[in-house]
Amino acid sequence: MSNSLFAVCLSVVVATAIPSPASAKDTFTIGLSNGWVGSEWRTQMIDEAEQAAKEWAKRGVTVKTIAQSSNVDVPGQIAQVRNFINQGVDAIIVNPNSPTAFDPIFAQAKAKGILVISTDAEVSSHDAIYVGIDQKGWAMQSAEWLAKTLKGKGNVVAINGVAGHPANQMRVAGYREVFAKYPGIKILNEVNANWDEAQGQQAMQNLLATYPQINGVWVQDGMAAGAWRALTDAKRMDIAATGEIRVDFLNTWNEKKYSSGASVNPPGCMASALNVAVLRLQGREFKDGIFKGQYGNAIYIPIPLIDSANFESTYQQWKDKQGYISVSTIVTPEQAEQQYFKAKK
Repeated sequence: MSNSLFAVCLSVVVATAIPSPASAKDTFTIGLSNGWVGSEWRTQMIDEAEQAAKEWAKRGVTVKTIAQSSNVDVPGQIAQVRNFINQGVDAIIVNPNSPTAFDPIFAQAKAKGILVISTDAEVSSHDAIYVGIDQKGWAMQSAEWLAKTLKGKGNVVAINGVAGHPANQMRVAGYREVFAKYPGIKILNEVNANWDEAQGQQAMQNLLATYPQINGVWVQDGMAAGAWRALTDAKRMDIAATGEIRVDFLNTWNEKKYSSGASVNPPGCMASALNVAVLRLQGREFKDGIFKGQYGNAIYIPIPLIDSANFESTYQQWKDKQGYISVSTIVTPEQAEQQYFKAKK
C-alpha cells in the first residue's frame, strides 16, 4: 500500500473512531480515570483538570467531573471506565495503565456514544483519541540536551519509571534512539526506580558505586531529585544529568547551579484533554491531518524544555509556589479551537 493511500485509510479509521458530536447542550459530565496515585504529579493532574472544568462556566457551559483516582491494576482501571459507562457520562478521560488492554471497554464506550480520550500515555484503541505530549519526543528532547552537553561522547546511565508502563516504554525508546546517533556515547546500564524519588536516589547510589566513570545520567521526573541528591552527596558535580520540573527541584537547581536540562510533561495534560473533549462534545469538527503517533490517533500538545537558556525566567515564575508543584501548561479552549478544530460553520 502506498504511503498516501495508507494516510487516507488511517484518517478514515480515526474519523470513524470518534463518536458523533453530541446534540447541542450546555451541560456535560466527564469521568476522570487515574489508575495510579504514586506521585503528587498525578494529584496535580486531577486538580488542574477539575479546575479547567470549572473555568468553562465563564463560557456559559457547565462541566461536571467525576474523578476515580486510586492505585489499581489494569483490570481495576477497566472497572473504573465501566463505572463511568454505567453512569452515563458524556466523555471519559483516562490516564491508562496499559496501551492495549482497554480496547474492548473503549469499544463499549463508543457504542454508548461516549467520547474517550487518553492522556499522558497513548492507547491503541481506534475508539479513543489521545491528547497529551509525545512521550517519545519528550525523552528525545532531554536526551538530545544531554548528548550535546557531553559533546557527543561519554558513559551514560538511565533511571527509568515503572517497567511496562506505556509512557515509560515510549520514553526509553526515545532516549535510545537519540543516543544511537552518537557513536561516542555508551549506555552502561538502565534501571527502574518506579518514578519514586527515594528509589531514584538509591538507584543512583548503586550506579555510582558500580560505574565510577559515569559522565551523564538520563533520569525521569521525580526520580531526578533523588538522583541529584546522590550525585551531590558523592561530590560528583562533574556529571551532567537531566532534571525535574517540580518547584522544590528548581530551587535546588538554582542553589547548586546544576548542569541540567528537563523536558516538561505538564500535569495540565488532562486539563488540555478536557478542553478538547468539551469542544468536541459541543459539535466541533477536528481539522484534517492533526492525528499523529504510532496508533494514528494522537493530538500532541507542546513540550517545553528547561535548561540554562530559560532557567532563570522559569524559576522566577514558579519559585514562590509550593515545593511539590510541577511546572505546568494547559492548552486553553481558545488555543484548542485554533489549533485542533475547524472553524465554525
